[in-house]
Amino acid sequence: MSRSERLFDLLQVLRRHRRPVSGKVLAEELGVSIRTLYRDIASLQALGATIEGEPGVGYVLKPGFLLPPLMFPPEEIEAIVLGSRWVAARGDERLKSAAKGALARLAAVLPPDLRDELEVSPLLVGPGANIAADSVDAALLRKAIRTEHKLDLTYRDARGTSSQRTVWPVALGYFDQVRLLIAWCERREAFRHFRTDRIDHAEMLDERYPKRRRVLEKEWRKLEKIPARDI
Repeated sequence: MSRSERLFDLLQVLRRHRRPVSGKVLAEELGVSIRTLYRDIASLQALGATIEGEPGVGYVLKPGFLLPPLMFPPEEIEAIVLGSRWVAARGDERLKSAAKGALARLAAVLPPDLRDELEVSPLLVGPGANIAADSVDAALLRKAIRTEHKLDLTYRDARGTSSQRTVWPVALGYFDQVRLLIAWCERREAFRHFRTDRIDHAEMLDERYPKRRRVLEKEWRKLEKIPARDI
């Protein structure tokens, strides 16, 4: 068990005890030596945890303390690494660069034992089919989604026929072989899915669309019978 895991477990045990609990009981519950326990208590106190007590008396954690956000258990590190590696392999160019930069930034500020977990993670992203190149910058589409602005699109359908569309962008779906812009289309008065490799031109308009993006996404999910997101 890594040091970071021990600190998480120690916090959880202390939270379960509202009254002072002896070091011996804590050490037995965590499966560590009493010496390791005292060292871990000192580490939590150095991080800002208000742990009152002393050897022979017992310890109690005062409420309100959270570990710093860059303390992750190993499985969360693996989830972050796997997700970032998928984006670095399958995202658009800006997201690829952002994923690599995020991992480098994270590695620079993690404690040494967690940095090792990140750098040697054995979870790999397998190869996939080539994704058709986009003619427009996906960063523009993402910005329109974030700021809830309308987009003016020039779009080619499967037969190659072009049309002009004014849409309310809701989400951008990343699949193994294609990326889809989910949007409300003013022309069709309905939700439509636009393959990003068929968008020949996109311009973000000054006008914001009249509904909140989250409301639109909820309506789209209901129509498509897609469950709400867990995160």
